[in-house]
Amino acid sequence: MTTSRHISHLDLDAFFVSVECLKNPVLKGKPLIVGGSGDRGVVAACSYEARRFGIHSAMPMKLARRLCPQALVISGDMEDYSRYSKLVTEIIADKVPVFEKSSIDEFYIDLSGMDRYFGCSLFVADLKKTITKESGLPISYALASNKLVSKVATNEVKPNGQLEIPFGNEKSFLAPLSISKIPGIGKETSELLNRMGVETVHTLSEIPAPMLHNLLGKNGIELWRRANGIDESPVVPYREQKSISTENTFQADTIDIQFLQAQLVRMTESIAYELRKQNKLAGCVTVKLRYANFDTVTKQSSIAYTGADHILLETAKNLFRQLYDRRMLVRLLGIRFTHLIPGNYQISIFDDTQEMIRLYQAIDSVKNRFGETTLKRARGISSLPVHPRNSRQ
Repeated sequence: MTTSRHISHLDLDAFFVSVECLKNPVLKGKPLIVGGSGDRGVVAACSYEARRFGIHSAMPMKLARRLCPQALVISGDMEDYSRYSKLVTEIIADKVPVFEKSSIDEFYIDLSGMDRYFGCSLFVADLKKTITKESGLPISYALASNKLVSKVATNEVKPNGQLEIPFGNEKSFLAPLSISKIPGIGKETSELLNRMGVETVHTLSEIPAPMLHNLLGKNGIELWRRANGIDESPVVPYREQKSISTENTFQADTIDIQFLQAQLVRMTESIAYELRKQNKLAGCVTVKLRYANFDTVTKQSSIAYTGADHILLETAKNLFRQLYDRRMLVRLLGIRFTHLIPGNYQISIFDDTQEMIRLYQAIDSVKNRFGETTLKRARGISSLPVHPRNSRQ
């Protein structure tokens, strides 16, 4: 006998926009764009009113202004968004034993077994009310037997909606939807399937799995499973102690500030690349120093979630300046990123141009292909040897 799971997906509605409207209620109900202020900037988020004009995230700001000249444009404040994200995370952590933070504004919660007690439907409905009451932010959710169906269902009832898909109704719920609603079907795959006459999830689910495998490889099998509402992926418990770090013990103790700063740049750049490669953002930076007498000191700073070198570097440099106050020989230098969440570089950018985004993408593309040491900042190059001790968890 198969025991049904109870998985809920929760998604803060137009999160960046909702935070701005909470700070300034005058903005409610208006076409609002959060993003870079110049023509070369990009849209980080937009209100549902702005979406009616065809505006969407990652769109060039120049095009967005053309589609909706009356839209209000604000630069955004990632520190505020990070703060509210952490607030909602704390509310969920206080109420739910097992939850996964899948992005800055999305969560999965596993309520399996709770139907015997309080009831899953009542619990998640009450959680929605609590989040809205304590944070002031609107949130939508869906309750289903797996992560896939719950996420798709949430997207169907936004904004400020709620929906339950009873166990056994997964296929019938998905069947009439466009194939573009299924996670993992991008523009190219969607166009390919459309040319074959496959437009709905129902039609996709009827294609034999071996045929989809021949057409799309391993991804074809996974798409067949999704079209049939099958998803056994677990809710991965959220753990903030996950980190990416590196430290270097020098062959010779040093007081050379330029050398130490060069090492800091090199190490920060290295693990920032690792952060982006894992599609994560960091919410805290820690710098560690060990002096020649083996005294070890650390200093950390909470930051707005980011994966951008220039922000992480500036934070690391500021921490180093505050930390290195003894003017003693240094034996070891380390840096660590913590408070990691899934996400990508783009969502943390509001003032950067399209060129800056493309520059990061190009740098990471070169590093992915030829190795991370092929490109580095000149400031991070030094001649003194070190003994690296890396920890990337």
